Amino acid sequence: MATVKDDKKPTAESATAVELPPAPATVPLQLIAEAGPARIFRDKVFTSRTLIMPDGRSLPVSQGRVTAFGDDQFDYLNAHPDLELIAE
Repeated sequence: MATVKDDKKPTAESATAVELPPAPATVPLQLIAEAGPARIFRDKVFTSRTLIMPDGRSLPVSQGRVTAFGDDQFDYLNAHPDLELIAE
């Protein structure tokens, strides 16, 4: 079996520039407080999936749990037949 050796070394001209997306903006504490308390639901069917709300926002289920941060998310998750609210 033959071995091929590449003696070329990377140069500044051969490097490809990668443009990174902008860093996400921080959420003001006032908006977090207005969202209400976080309420956790247990997924009785899946341990991992993504739920898509009617307005297109996604809610990730991880380790059989999904969290509602606002009343609209709570209403959506509370109406879902596969989910149950975890009592705190």
